[in-house]
Order: sequence, then C-alpha cells, then structure tokens
Amino acid sequence: MGFGADKVFRTAEAFEMFWHAEGMKTEYAGEVVWNGRRYLVRPDDCYGYADKNWGKDFTSPWVWLSSCNLRSELTGKKLKDSVFDIGGGRPKVGPVALPRKLLAAFWYEGTPYEFNFSKVWTNVHTEFDCRETDTQIIWHVEQRSSSGRMVTDVTCEKKDMLLVNYESPDGAKRHNRLWNGGNGVGTIELYAHDGALVDRIHAENIGCEYGEY
Repeated sequence: MGFGADKVFRTAEAFEMFWHAEGMKTEYAGEVVWNGRRYLVRPDDCYGYADKNWGKDFTSPWVWLSSCNLRSELTGKKLKDSVFDIGGGRPKVGPVALPRKLLAAFWYEGTPYEFNFSKVWTNVHTEFDCRETDTQIIWHVEQRSSSGRMVTDVTCEKKDMLLVNYESPDGAKRHNRLWNGGNGVGTIELYAHDGALVDRIHAENIGCEYGEY
C-alpha cells in the first residue's frame, strides 16, 4: 500500500479497506499438526507470504494473486530472488469508489517493477477479468506503468479452494462466494519500460482470491 497506509490516512480513515503486504516473500520454519498428522514447514520450499487487511469493509470485486515459486520459461532457471503480488478490486477513498483498480509489485531478481495507481505520476493503467467456471477460477490481469508492463494469467481448481467466511466490522456478511486457494498456476509476462520482454515466467503455488457481490 505504501504511503496509503501512513498514519495520517489511517487516522482519517481515508480508505474503506487498507492493505499492507509486509512479507511478499517470507521464509517460515516450523510444523503444523492437523488431524493427528504432522507436517514440516521448511524455508526452502514453503513459498511463504504475509499481509494484513483492515478497515471498514471489504472491496468488491476482491482480487488477490501472489507467488514466489517462479521459474523462467526463457532460461528454465528457478527465480530464487523474485516474487509478485497483485491485490485490490474497487477501492473507496471516503465515499468515492474507484472502479477496477489493482495494486501490484514484481520483485524480479533484484529489480522492482511497481503498478500502484495511487502514484499517479507513474501513469498506471490496469485491466482485469476474473471469472468462475464449473471447475475453475480464472484471472487475467494486464498492467502497465512507467516501470514496465505485466500480463498475468492464472487458474486454480475449485476443488482445491475454500469459500472464505468473512464478516465486515459492522457485522454484515456481504461476500458469500469469496474463493481462496494456494494452488494456482499460471504465467506472467514481464516487460521493461521500453517494451522489451524481460521474461516469461511460470508460477506455481499461487495464493489466489476472487469474490464479488
């Protein structure tokens, strides 16, 4: 979220929903015990993530995609210092809704690419389409800014997902089909500011959400 989550904006409750991704690429170590079975969590293959949402209500549509399990389709190499994160939908500044806006960042092997609509001087443009079939949730996102261009296509099997049971702070439950998963797969095409292809990337273990009311 950047400066949008600054204390001044939080105190003024300027946004209906705040989002801060403090750990796009996070290493976890430990264990999870579920139904009597013990699962080990290791930093080298846990593909960890951490973020926070807070505010008055949840955005609709709700879109989120993120992964650090990335491999270059051009070289075949694992991208060990890379991660992408996309989130948003229809943010509200006070009572004013900003239609179909997403925040995104791609840290690509040490080089940052950012698509943050609140930084108007970077000339961000975003188009996205999310849909639900009988068996899958499908995301298509295209973003460009002064730093480059990013085209993201992701699918996740609904059998691997859950429906999140979120209530807003006022007690209302408006999202009744908010899908959440961690097994999304897809591709990201990343371009430099001059239009040159930086890489075509295969992504797995994509954290993914979509819901609309």
